[in-house]
Amino acid sequence: MSPFTSRDVPDQTGRTIIITGANSGTGFETAKVLAARGAEVILAVRNAGKGEAARAAILRATPAASVRVEALDLSRQASVAAFADRLLAAGRPVHALINNAGVMALARREQSPDGHELQLATNFLGHFALTARLLPLLRAGQARVVQLSSVAHRQGRIHLDDLNLKTGYTPWKAYAQSKLAMLMFALELDRRSRAAGWGLTSVAAHPGYARTDLIGNGPLASSSGFARAGFRYVYRPFLEPLVSHSQADGALPILLAATGGVEPGGPLYSFIRTGP
Repeated sequence: MSPFTSRDVPDQTGRTIIITGANSGTGFETAKVLAARGAEVILAVRNAGKGEAARAAILRATPAASVRVEALDLSRQASVAAFADRLLAAGRPVHALINNAGVMALARREQSPDGHELQLATNFLGHFALTARLLPLLRAGQARVVQLSSVAHRQGRIHLDDLNLKTGYTPWKAYAQSKLAMLMFALELDRRSRAAGWGLTSVAAHPGYARTDLIGNGPLASSSGFARAGFRYVYRPFLEPLVSHSQADGALPILLAATGGVEPGGPLYSFIRTGP
């Protein structure tokens, strides 16, 4: 079997696809390909300015693309509700929901406006609420729902006695918990859809170690100047290319999951390749 590439993505004309966190990284690359294949793509982003910049970049590559920006801050349940209400009012079926946005390994424990640990709130709780609120539109579109997990889920545990990690917080414990929750959500949504006849296809994907800004905005954001300098001038240019791949390659498992190449209830699909 030949390797899957963006050229293998089938025509998406007539499909409406929502991608959270689509202004950068793998979300942006996913949006760019799907828009080029004819989908109507909704960039659901926290920062409207960055979202508009991403939309402009997509239109430069594909001038006829149908792309719009919608405000969505997954760490705020009020923002999730407002986003969903706008789409429900429009009443148009949604054919794919890609729950891509996330924060990673924040050096210090931060809390969402609703009182939840920020990684749990953004990576899982926001996406859980978004999917639930959009369920009528997802059912109408017989949608594929893609959860973004990570190899970090293997170290994860759901801390039911302290879900918000008010005690014993560590950056990677919180991140691993949120990504395990995303994977469990994908499996349970598949089970419930089958049992209730919702017609959804629920799958999970993981982009491997893709060169995005996730690390720089997460574990390094509050690090010392020495650590940041080492990352910028030593690790990123010389070492990272040996153990990672581009964000465009990181988007491939997401595209595979969102466009029909992955069956529900199966394994976690990922694309891992070393080298630039």
